[in-house]
Amino acid sequence: MTRRIWLAGILGLAVAALLSALSGEAMRRPLFDLWQRIAPRDLSGTPVHVVLVDSDSIAAVGPWPWPRYHMARLTEEIAARGPRAIGFDMLFPEPDRVRPDIFAALYPELSPAAAAEVHALPPMDRLYGQVIGKAPVVLGRAGVAAGGDDPARLVVDAEVKGPPPPALPDLGGAVANIPELEQAALGHGLLNGQPDSDGLVRRVPLLMKLGGRPMPGLSLELARIASGAESVTSAADAVTVGGHRVPVDAEGRMRLRFGNFPAGEISSAADVLRRKFPADAFAGKIVLLGLAAEGTADIVATPLAAEGYGTLVQAQAVDAILRGGWLDRPAWAAPVEWGAGLLLSALVLSVGPARRRRWLLVPAGLAAAIAAGGWLAFDLASLLFDPLRPLLLGGATALGVAGGMFVEARRERERLRETLLHERIAAAATEGELQAARSIQLGMLPPRGDLASIDPRIDIDALLEPARSIGGDLYDVIRLDADHIAFLVGDVTGKGVPAALFMALSKALAKSVVLRGVPSLADAASVLNAELMRDNSESMNVTMLIGILDLASGGVTLMSAGHEDPLHIRPDGAIAIHKLDGGPPFCILDFPYPDEPMTLAPGETLVLISDGVSEAQDGAGALFGHDRLLAALRGRTGASDMVEAMRDAVRAFENGTDPTDDLTVMAIRYLG
Repeated sequence: MTRRIWLAGILGLAVAALLSALSGEAMRRPLFDLWQRIAPRDLSGTPVHVVLVDSDSIAAVGPWPWPRYHMARLTEEIAARGPRAIGFDMLFPEPDRVRPDIFAALYPELSPAAAAEVHALPPMDRLYGQVIGKAPVVLGRAGVAAGGDDPARLVVDAEVKGPPPPALPDLGGAVANIPELEQAALGHGLLNGQPDSDGLVRRVPLLMKLGGRPMPGLSLELARIASGAESVTSAADAVTVGGHRVPVDAEGRMRLRFGNFPAGEISSAADVLRRKFPADAFAGKIVLLGLAAEGTADIVATPLAAEGYGTLVQAQAVDAILRGGWLDRPAWAAPVEWGAGLLLSALVLSVGPARRRRWLLVPAGLAAAIAAGGWLAFDLASLLFDPLRPLLLGGATALGVAGGMFVEARRERERLRETLLHERIAAAATEGELQAARSIQLGMLPPRGDLASIDPRIDIDALLEPARSIGGDLYDVIRLDADHIAFLVGDVTGKGVPAALFMALSKALAKSVVLRGVPSLADAASVLNAELMRDNSESMNVTMLIGILDLASGGVTLMSAGHEDPLHIRPDGAIAIHKLDGGPPFCILDFPYPDEPMTLAPGETLVLISDGVSEAQDGAGALFGHDRLLAALRGRTGASDMVEAMRDAVRAFENGTDPTDDLTVMAIRYLG
């Protein structure tokens, strides 16, 4: 059975392993995104300031794209405040729309002299290029799969040393800025950044290839310029710039731990042009310009927000490179996850089928430690360790074990049901036999109706109720001659069939010995004890109280072999225990049992009981006792009334609990 449970658990493990292997990144993303929302990165000390061309800027200056004049003014205002670098998260692939020759062509009404004067004006693209050349500006580029400029003609500002990441994308063309601006910039960075398959941006490319040459992304180039580095060093799993080593995936992308970019580090381009900003707003900062006006903005979705500006993602990427805000999923993470999952599954398989609930705390504790370890690795070290994989493997194994145990439990119940059915059939047959034995056993006792008419000088009644179908108690009333009767009550040790057989033997021998005419009751007791010991191979014993009543005089001779003392009830209702010396139960040892005489006056009663009366128990284990026995007898006169009153009192005291012993009661009232 345990083997089948293990096989069910292993099957659950195999299914979970296949599901985890096929789902891969898609299964981890929701959990990692949730962790980012719970504990976003603190960006309060960021060295990056963002200037956005927002709706207010469009209203103040005009629709986008702006004339190069306004862009030159905007750049001059920022550069004058001493920034470490200025990045443009936008492209300038076309000439200025208000270039002098284009403007003159729009107005043919101009006189030749006026047109010549306009043509003589310097293009604003050239002037803007001069402004860019005087500032630490990084311009953006975009890689395209086909078309665009020849990447071989583009300037690569920083040398990229070392082997690139193995799956670094290689695009065939590029969309660059016009030459006047492209050649004047201090650095150039790629703006490409595709979201994941679910549409969320989680990673920012730090390196890409254009025409086979590795080029930095905008954020990496800004970090290089800001840190004063001359080159970038790449490896299969990391990019290093200015002493900052940043882990990347096989495609050269940095996993970003997002935060909420401070509102105090965001300015409107309109405010910059109006000079409505603190004098030190850009000093020592990395300033990133981007678009946020409706119809122009680069809208992206991140783990923290369904809609956000791509420029703010680039700003967070620059901050992460310089201050360490990335997320790392090291190469050892996957093997550790698989190992933890297999260990958890092995623990489930080892303790689950054993049904030892205390040992189940071991895999449960390991599961809790794995979940807590994944969170702490993320929160404290920005490491991406996926606890879902080991929990999935362990949980699926547990489900398999539970399912196997359920199936086995049903099989066991079916087997037990069949066994129970057979046992019931056998029990019914046995019960029928026991009922027949009960009828035979009770038939060996003198009928109560015969007792009532045995002699007009006495009122006598007795009853016996076995605790089970058959029992070990006995009683008998024997007429010896016209004026003498013998009576006895006995109790065989034990219950059930052995006690019933020994009871039948004891009753038969007792009657036989009494009828032999032995001179005294003491002699009869010795003979009976010897006979019982001779035929007692099972070492059973029996207590017995035997008496002979002289109906003419009321004289009684009693002999007790370890039995309960009788009760003596006087005509006035007084009840006393008639103490007897007696001896041990029969079948223990040879003993000179004494004759013990007493006399019953007319109207007096002698009551004999077995210990099934005095030692009866209720549901709490309390004993019936002599006090309740005396209370049941008070006020009773007739023998039958006394017998039934005691029986009813015992059953009421037991209150439905199974009897602990056979119940026997005999009442002998001497009438004289």
